[in-house]
Amino acid sequence: MPAAPHAHLELALYLRYLRAERWADSKLTQAALATALGDDGPLSPATVASWESRTAPKLPPRDRVVAYAQFFATRRSLGPVPALVPLDSFTAEEQADHQALLDELLRLHSAARGGAATEAPVVARRSWHFTDSGPLTLVCAQLPKEEASRLADPENPNYTQLMGFGDLDAMVELHGHVRAENTGMGVFYKAAPDVKADDLSGHIVIIGGIAWNDVTRRLIDLSRLPVRQEEDRSVATGEIFLTQADGGEQKYLPQWSPETGKLMEDVGLLVRMPNPLNSNRTITMCNGIHSRGVLGAVRTLTDAMLRESNEQYIARNFPDNQFGILMRVQVIEGETLTPDFHTKGTVLYQWPVKA
Repeated sequence: MPAAPHAHLELALYLRYLRAERWADSKLTQAALATALGDDGPLSPATVASWESRTAPKLPPRDRVVAYAQFFATRRSLGPVPALVPLDSFTAEEQADHQALLDELLRLHSAARGGAATEAPVVARRSWHFTDSGPLTLVCAQLPKEEASRLADPENPNYTQLMGFGDLDAMVELHGHVRAENTGMGVFYKAAPDVKADDLSGHIVIIGGIAWNDVTRRLIDLSRLPVRQEEDRSVATGEIFLTQADGGEQKYLPQWSPETGKLMEDVGLLVRMPNPLNSNRTITMCNGIHSRGVLGAVRTLTDAMLRESNEQYIARNFPDNQFGILMRVQVIEGETLTPDFHTKGTVLYQWPVKA
């Protein structure tokens, strides 16, 4: 749908107002703002100028609009060198200012894209905050002996238990975030072979795919998901995702660089639903074809820059907070980028379909 010129100009003028007049005494330049907003990717002063243009404004990506709200929610962003202040360090007043700014910017952005200017913003959830007593157990795959570090051998004097875990990056990222969100709840992690029956009656988070995780395989069977993960001859390094489509199967495959052969794009899966073994608790699955897909699925709701935007997507599309999202996970120079659910092409498949 074509953008409405008036709405597009309204967004441009508001962005200009934030930079030039919100803290007028700071004399914040387009170059300084570009540097501050460019932490997750290079941004030039000319690009910021194009977003503020009165005559031919360009529409900024949604994640940049979200970053504007973060920057202008607190004057601490100014210095001594302009930079984004972490959201988790915001005071209560800064959090309120941030939410108000975010709501207004997203409203204007939606209108500029051709959406309804009067569409009410959706309040973002905190999907990793639980209001009950828990507990919550993160279940990770245990690497087979031939894949594990020698430090994972209990006979080694420098034995380190975590060196035997699969998807360790994703587990560490999520464990810290969940602990911070639920200070009064027991949060534990276990390798799949060490899981006991009592561990499965609380909140469960499955990290990683089916290759080395029998618990995941069993719980997927119980959950009856519309997405399957299976071995495929075309991918020797992981298990691909499949869905049913028009009486046939749709495969979702990773992408490799034709020049270097390196992984450019993985596929991740994020699922939240009632625990099939205790409907008063939840099960969350963070899976991928490779470890990058698993980490990308985790970071959708832990990344300080994008989690609020992704939470809004979930709140708008899944009002019951039960969902499954199959997503593209971009990999650049070996780094896993956090998927933005609002970016076209990121969400490959989702359920349930909004009525």
